[in-house]
Amino acid sequence: MPIFEYRCNDCTNEFEVLQRVSKVEAPTKCPRCGTQDTTKRFSAFAAVGTQKESFSDNAT
Repeated sequence: MPIFEYRCNDCTNEFEVLQRVSKVEAPTKCPRCGTQDTTKRFSAFAAVGTQKESFSDNAT
Protein backbone atom coordinates (compact mmCIF):
# COMPACT_ATOMS: atom_id res chain seq x y z
CA MET A 1 0.00 0.00 0.00
CA PRO A 2 1.32 3.45 -0.85
CA ILE A 3 1.72 6.36 1.55
CA PHE A 4 -0.23 9.50 0.66
CA GLU A 5 0.49 12.98 2.04
CA TYR A 6 -2.28 15.34 3.07
CA ARG A 7 -2.66 18.86 4.45
CA CYS A 8 -5.54 19.91 6.67
CA ASN A 9 -7.28 23.03 5.39
CA ASP A 10 -8.51 23.95 8.91
CA CYS A 11 -5.47 23.56 11.19
CA THR A 12 -2.70 23.35 8.47
CA ASN A 13 -1.45 20.03 9.88
CA GLU A 14 0.54 17.99 7.36
CA PHE A 15 0.32 14.21 7.73
CA GLU A 16 0.82 10.91 5.91
CA VAL A 17 -1.67 8.07 5.52
CA LEU A 18 -0.94 4.49 4.48
CA GLN A 19 -4.01 3.60 2.42
CA ARG A 20 -5.16 1.46 -0.45
CA VAL A 21 -5.27 3.10 -3.87
CA SER A 22 -9.02 2.35 -4.06
CA LYS A 23 -9.59 4.47 -0.89
CA VAL A 24 -7.69 7.59 -2.03
CA GLU A 25 -10.80 9.44 -3.21
CA ALA A 26 -12.56 8.89 0.13
CA PRO A 27 -12.38 11.82 2.60
CA THR A 28 -9.36 11.54 4.90
CA LYS A 29 -9.64 12.80 8.48
CA CYS A 30 -6.98 15.04 10.00
CA PRO A 31 -5.46 13.24 13.01
CA ARG A 32 -5.06 16.55 14.89
CA CYS A 33 -8.49 18.21 14.58
CA GLY A 34 -10.66 15.46 13.03
CA THR A 35 -11.99 17.46 10.08
CA GLN A 36 -12.36 15.86 6.66
CA ASP A 37 -11.45 19.12 4.91
CA THR A 38 -8.05 17.90 3.70
CA THR A 39 -6.07 18.28 0.50
CA LYS A 40 -3.92 15.56 -1.03
CA ARG A 41 -0.39 16.85 -1.58
CA PHE A 42 2.09 16.01 -4.32
CA SER A 43 4.47 13.29 -3.13
CA ALA A 44 7.88 12.30 -4.43
CA PHE A 45 8.26 8.78 -5.77
CA ALA A 46 10.21 6.46 -3.49
CA ALA A 47 12.32 3.58 -4.81
CA VAL A 48 13.20 0.47 -2.86
CA GLY A 49 16.80 -0.69 -2.76
CA THR A 50 20.20 0.36 -1.56
CA GLN A 51 22.78 2.63 -3.06
CA LYS A 52 25.17 -0.31 -3.29
CA GLU A 53 22.65 -2.26 -5.41
CA SER A 54 22.21 0.71 -7.75
CA PHE A 55 25.94 1.05 -8.35
CA SER A 56 26.52 -2.68 -8.89
CA ASP A 57 23.68 -2.85 -11.45
CA ASN A 58 25.23 -0.03 -13.52
CA ALA A 59 28.85 -1.20 -13.31
CA THR A 60 29.49 -3.58 -16.17
